[in-house]
This record gives sequence, C-alpha cells and structure tokens, in this order.
Amino acid sequence: MITVTAFRWVPPFAQGLVRDHRVRWALEEVGLPYQEKLISVGPEDQASEAYRRLQPFGQVPVYEEDGLTLFESGAIVLHIAEKSEVLMPREPAARARAITWMFAALNSIEPHIQNFTAIDIFFANEEWAKLRRPSALQMAEKRLDELATWMKGREWLEDRFTAGDLLMVSVLRILRHTNLVAARPELEAYRQRGEARPAFQKALADQLAPFAKYAPPRT
Repeated sequence: MITVTAFRWVPPFAQGLVRDHRVRWALEEVGLPYQEKLISVGPEDQASEAYRRLQPFGQVPVYEEDGLTLFESGAIVLHIAEKSEVLMPREPAARARAITWMFAALNSIEPHIQNFTAIDIFFANEEWAKLRRPSALQMAEKRLDELATWMKGREWLEDRFTAGDLLMVSVLRILRHTNLVAARPELEAYRQRGEARPAFQKALADQLAPFAKYAPPRT
C-alpha cells in the first residue's frame, strides 16, 4: 500500500495548498489507492530524527511504496505519472513535453509566485518586504503574462491533460489571496478546468478533512 505523509493541521492560509495535495491528486487521477500518515508540525514529528531520515528538510509529503521512499512533490508526481497514460503520454515526444511542463511549473513559475506570496503572507509588515514587493510582483506578473500568452486558444498546456497541467494548476492556486490569476482570463479558465476534475476535488477533500478534525480550539 502506498503511504503519503501529510500534516495533521496547518493554518487556514495553507489549507488546500500543502504539497501533499499534488501527490493525492496524481494518485486519484491514475486510480491508485493510498493511506495517509499524519504528522504534526514541530519537533515531535516534523523535526524528529526519524522523520528527517525520510525527508532531510522536514517537509511533506513523503511517499512510501514497497520499500521505496521519495520526497519532493514534483519527483513524486513524476513517479506516479510514469505508472499511467492518464498523466504521462507514452509517445516519446509527448512524454518529453509533459515532463518539460512539469519542470516549467516548478522552476519557471513557482519560485516567483512563492516569493511574492511569502512576502504578502509572512513578511508584509517588514520594511525590507515593502521595498521588495513591487519587484517581486513585477516578476510574478511577467511569468503569468507569458503563461497566459501560451494558453490562448488552448485547453491544456499541450493537446491533453498531463502531469504538467497538474503541477501548473497547483502552482497557480498559490495566488488565491490575490486577483493575479483571475485578471488573466486564459489562466483563470485553465485553473478552473483543473479544479473541476473529480480527482482534484477528491484529493482536496481528503487533505482538508484532518484539518477540520484536528483544528485547535478557538480561544
């Protein structure tokens, strides 16, 4: 049985965005059952020596399958995608293009989106962040504009949904605290198509369920 490590609870700003969702989504798309292993944020689980032997950086998810242990959501999604044509075309050129878009989502788009989002969510009141935000926003918008140009007249990044789309839609969702995606109709429609997929919805519900169950009491 495949096991996916996920957090027991995270603050609301992160709920639905923690990267185990990408892995859950991929597993749902290809129809592979899995079990979740919930851990807590902090020294008890996340920073423990036992967990660091599985994930050197203390992040989630960790993927375990028949003695194989993987970390990094992109690598895990690629591993899952290789199991089914649903996410990874078998034709060599189409496969190479799908992998190219996986790397593009994680290397060309996500760092700039994550940089901008971190400034807004974690450092908004810091003086350095106020100075850095305009240039971070400019770079994020540049990448979004370039992606929007590619998406004109397209339903998916290539001729059908692949693991590249799964990661790209996941990355665009990081900006949900802004209107940056909504302001670009091609990207907003693309994001909505990805989120409408039953596998996405199932993965999201499964990630959110523990957050509701283990939410700390309100004070």
